Amino acid sequence: MHQGVLTCSAVDSLRDVATIMATHRVHAVVIARGDAQRPAGVISDLDFLTAVATGADCTAGQAAATEPLTISADVNLEAAAQLMSEHGVSHLVVVDAAGGYPVGVLSSLDIAGAYANS
Repeated sequence: MHQGVLTCSAVDSLRDVATIMATHRVHAVVIARGDAQRPAGVISDLDFLTAVATGADCTAGQAAATEPLTISADVNLEAAAQLMSEHGVSHLVVVDAAGGYPVGVLSSLDIAGAYANS
C-alpha cells in the first residue's frame, strides 16, 4: 500500500489531475468529498486517458469512471486481489479499520510486489 492519499476535487480540471499523476508518479487520484474524509470517486490512469483521447473538456469528477472501492487496512492481500478482480479495478482506497478514514491506496502493482517478495 502507498501510505497517504493523493486527492483532487470533483471540479478540478484534467490538467490538475495530470499534474498530480505526473508529479507523484501514480496511476490513480482519489476524488475527495467536501469534507475530504470519504472518497467520492477515483480517477484512474485509464479514466484520464479515455477523457483525453475523446477530447473531452471535463472535470475530474466527470472523467472518473472508476468506482471508489474501499478496503479495511486489516484485510489480507488475497481478499484485496479478489475485490479488485471482481470489480475490474486496479486500485482500492485503504481505510483505517477503526475509523473508516482513508489511510492509503493499494494498487495491483503493490499486490504484485508483495507477491513477488513472499
